[in-house]
Amino acid sequence: MNEVLHTLSKIGIVPVIAIDDPKKAVPLARALVAGGLNAAEVTFRTAAAEEAIRAIAAEVPDMVVGAGTVTSRERLDRALAAGSQFIVTPGFNPDTVKYGLDKGALMLPGTATGGEMEQAMTLGLEVVKFFPAEDNGGVKKLKALAGPYRELSFDQIVACGGTWMVKKDLIEGECWDEITAICKEAVRVMLGIELAHVGVNCGSAEEAERLAKTVSAFFGYAPRGTGKSWFAGSAIEYMNQPGPGTKGHIGFKTNSVERAIYHLGRQGVEFDESSVTYNEKGAPRFVYLKGEFGGFAIHLVNK
Repeated sequence: MNEVLHTLSKIGIVPVIAIDDPKKAVPLARALVAGGLNAAEVTFRTAAAEEAIRAIAAEVPDMVVGAGTVTSRERLDRALAAGSQFIVTPGFNPDTVKYGLDKGALMLPGTATGGEMEQAMTLGLEVVKFFPAEDNGGVKKLKALAGPYRELSFDQIVACGGTWMVKKDLIEGECWDEITAICKEAVRVMLGIELAHVGVNCGSAEEAERLAKTVSAFFGYAPRGTGKSWFAGSAIEYMNQPGPGTKGHIGFKTNSVERAIYHLGRQGVEFDESSVTYNEKGAPRFVYLKGEFGGFAIHLVNK
């Protein structure tokens, strides 16, 4: 996958900005970065788009900035000259897409039908924008297209674009802290991190089985052996032999380990790269954080 696309995929949410005052572009971008969303599509729906893109590209290096509503070769040239790292078109115009590809641009054309998606695939595009998504059936339609267009189907969604964190009144009011807070909440919801289980290190398989059955009897759980551990219900795991962590481990589940690694990593969290396991698509599905927390190791796992 293209490097910029891969970064957008790890970020997961791309704010879509329509800005009237280019002087507000840099503080807006910094507010987004502070909130964990270091990507933005600046739309050419306003006259300030080109100048805003240029300012963000020059002054906020952490931001992956692209141009939206690119409906002509002229706009495409202006967007690229300003520093756009990707180009989004509202519809599928083969002429504009080919022109951008010839210039080496990362093109993300808007598509609404299987025919448009197929034409995009013929041009060698990895990703398209499903637009307008809700009006065209949303995830339900993408599921219907999953058979013939597996590469562009619902479970291959790279990122979601949205405007709710960059509404016009927030930008005009320079509500940068509020925008940052909205972004942080969006990231939190997207990751969906929640407690999965607590693992307790035991000295032997016999001890693990005994403890799991004892605790299960207390609370009416069904004990379950896995080969390496015993569970009392789903939230307490007794390890057949000591694993990571002096006392054991705490497992958290998330919608995406890959995105969790990216976003938590930007907050300074360190991960044990040797512990990563991958799913059939080559994306991380499991990882331990570095260190111990109250004697317990912590890991993340995909839901």
